[in-house]
Amino acid sequence: MENKQTQENTIDLRRLWILLKSHILGILIWAVGLGVVGYALANYVIAPKYTASTQILVNQKNNSKDAGQAWNTQQADIQVINTYKDIITSPVILKDASKWLANPTEVVRKAEKPKYTTLADGTRRLVRRGHPAEVRRVGEGYSISATKLAKSVSVQTQQQSQVFTLSATSNDPDHAKMIANAVARSFKKKIKSIMNVNNVTIVAAATTPQQKSFPNTELFTLAGIILGLIISIAFIIIRDSMNTTVRDDSFMTDELGLTNLGQVSHFRLSNKFSVKKSASDSNKKRRV
Repeated sequence: MENKQTQENTIDLRRLWILLKSHILGILIWAVGLGVVGYALANYVIAPKYTASTQILVNQKNNSKDAGQAWNTQQADIQVINTYKDIITSPVILKDASKWLANPTEVVRKAEKPKYTTLADGTRRLVRRGHPAEVRRVGEGYSISATKLAKSVSVQTQQQSQVFTLSATSNDPDHAKMIANAVARSFKKKIKSIMNVNNVTIVAAATTPQQKSFPNTELFTLAGIILGLIISIAFIIIRDSMNTTVRDDSFMTDELGLTNLGQVSHFRLSNKFSVKKSASDSNKKRRV
């Protein structure tokens, strides 16, 4: 019983191999065709997205020379990394970043109050004039709401590390860079008042991404090729299994249990074939 089942499986695999081999051209056409479709979708149809990332370090300044105390402080900073992750994507940070993106400026010269000195007679004399803060624009304004910022910003942390990565995704590479740097800037400014943190460092500012992060052209092309192979092979197998045509003698004997009484050979006559009349046949016609 087992030998028969093994033989049937061998015959089925052999039949499958012959079937695929006979349709290899169609399988290749399907695979290459859908691979080209996947490549075209990734490059010309689907809108590309770009991701810019910045790295932020948050820790407490510790002036203690005790190594144990410094280690405890470091471990405490690591434990609250997830808290920083939640804060950086909170509305208080994102609203400030959205406001700054609409009018991106930086302080060139800080504001200074006028300085006076008091003379012996009680009068005040101006020693140094004050001046307001001087700011300048650092880029083109970009209007985006805090809700949209929340959808485009993500934070990745590493185990046992005080550095976490802030990533921003946008359809425009310059906007992705602006969003990442704006959120990092707002976090650095606001975290001091939200938590007792006195040392926030932007380790690496975001730069303009040169390559798109989605869609992946190679992955889409490979997926198209694999999908083409699956569809073509499935179509060939289904079509063959639904074909009830008798293709060989084994189907009549093995499947239907009929006895093979013989074979009738099939031949085809050429167009040049003709029957030549013999001389005896001509003489008989003349006598008649």
